[in-house]
Amino acid sequence: MSNLDQRRDQMFPVLTGPQIDVARRFASGEAQAFEPGATIFGIGDVGAPAWLVLEGSIAVIRRDGLNHDAAVTEHHVGQFSGEVNQLSGRPSIAGGSAGADGCTALPFDAAHLRALMVGSADIGETVMRALILRRVGLIEEGGAGSIIIGAPNSPEVTRLQGFLARSGYPHLVLDAASDEEGKALIERSGVLPEELPLMVCPNGTILKRPTTAEVSICLGMMPQLDPDKVYDVAVVGAGPAGLAAAVYAASEGLSVLVLDERAIGGQAGASARIENYLGFPTGISGQALAGRAFSQALKFGAEIAIPLGVHGFDCPPDHVPGDPLVLELADGRVRARAVIIASGARYRRPDIADLDQFEGAGISYWASPIEAKLCENEKVALVGGGNSAGQAIVFLASRAKEVNVVVRRPLEETMSRYLIDRIAALPNVELHVGKEICGLKRDAAGGLCGATFRDRKTGEVKSCDSRHLFLFIGADPNTTWLQDCVDTDDKGFIVTGKSDLPLETSIPGVFAIGDVRAESTKRVAAAVGEGAAVVAQIHAMFARVKAEGGVEKEPVAA
Repeated sequence: MSNLDQRRDQMFPVLTGPQIDVARRFASGEAQAFEPGATIFGIGDVGAPAWLVLEGSIAVIRRDGLNHDAAVTEHHVGQFSGEVNQLSGRPSIAGGSAGADGCTALPFDAAHLRALMVGSADIGETVMRALILRRVGLIEEGGAGSIIIGAPNSPEVTRLQGFLARSGYPHLVLDAASDEEGKALIERSGVLPEELPLMVCPNGTILKRPTTAEVSICLGMMPQLDPDKVYDVAVVGAGPAGLAAAVYAASEGLSVLVLDERAIGGQAGASARIENYLGFPTGISGQALAGRAFSQALKFGAEIAIPLGVHGFDCPPDHVPGDPLVLELADGRVRARAVIIASGARYRRPDIADLDQFEGAGISYWASPIEAKLCENEKVALVGGGNSAGQAIVFLASRAKEVNVVVRRPLEETMSRYLIDRIAALPNVELHVGKEICGLKRDAAGGLCGATFRDRKTGEVKSCDSRHLFLFIGADPNTTWLQDCVDTDDKGFIVTGKSDLPLETSIPGVFAIGDVRAESTKRVAAAVGEGAAVVAQIHAMFARVKAEGGVEKEPVAA
């Protein structure tokens, strides 16, 4: 029995009579009656509310492959439908119809569902836990959400899997060469080999070799941004710092927009296991931590647009605090009274010829279960000696036949002791200290088949045969989009603290937190702490603007 099977009472809780009475006050409309078998919400419906059953039942189904559905559960009196997508009005992953005796139920659209969870602490805890567990269940079962049809383990399929996994979105992969359903769809559609992989969205839309932006639009992951709206806070970056800022700002009544060009979690989201984060003695994966923070931000009403990158920043040096700042997007712009730069750092790439040709096809900058599956029972090489590298080494060693670790300095100088001790106990890990990567080897088919490493003292060069190379060699600040708008140090990290607000940059109303900030502690806990602290400083700025005659938000007590 899986852990989720043991928690089905939490996945599908039953509200008591008094709890139902409380919930009624937050409904988005009157109770509606449905005839037996009538559709209450369909797979792919945008803005489908959660429904609280008052009489009868709701039969819930999910997609099971391309051509048929599978039963999920049946909600009875006191139970409610929905999962995480109902918090933001995104397309429904499941569908529901009235049971054999019909159904009478109360609707809760996204805004009213969030109001219920905030307005009633005990019901809110019950509902939030259930929504999260249901999403986890859909991910584990597979088939729900979207379907990818292509060559498993190919770079394009791996790219789509990685994006959906980092976004916490359920999906299923069908082999275009051997799966009968996948082959039939390709034949009916007349799809050419170069147009693979295909992705089938929950609403039936078929995408050919889609970009992550196309995927996010089809799945309804991108909110409709109002160009005339001025947000209280715009957060650039959805890593731990940015998500923490979003949670604290939104929970205190500020209107918040979060933008990220990749996925939630930042670099921490790619960590296989974080074991030194306070409150998680058994550790937690970066993806799980980011997923919980994402749901928490949605709960309080933050808007999150992913993947949507910021391409420019209009921040004049004579900017007046409280006046709108403008972020330039690929197609349009957004405005906010305060901007939080939490864009973190981008993975550092060694200066090696043709490196980009192997990215996603043998070279990875993180070690998720997707990458671990690709290198199961094979030799792998990993470059890097920080904590992220240590977590990846431990994780990969449980799957790979052999892990060759290449570092410039002894691990004692760069890695936490608990990880060093754990690595030392792994029989299939070999350390190569004082070495650096200097070249890549290509096989006859053009794929990665190995790498060469140079001894930094002697200059001696040796080869390592491996089709999988993981690079954890640090990161550079992700600030090119700022176009020299704010002051940075000689390494490009943003300088803060020139005003009486410690996290404010050289432009009033613009703040920097997390890894992108100069002199910050590069740890998840520190990033989350700065995400909380910056909101208090934004309240102080708003209060000052109002005192000086501007029209701004009243500060809210934390």
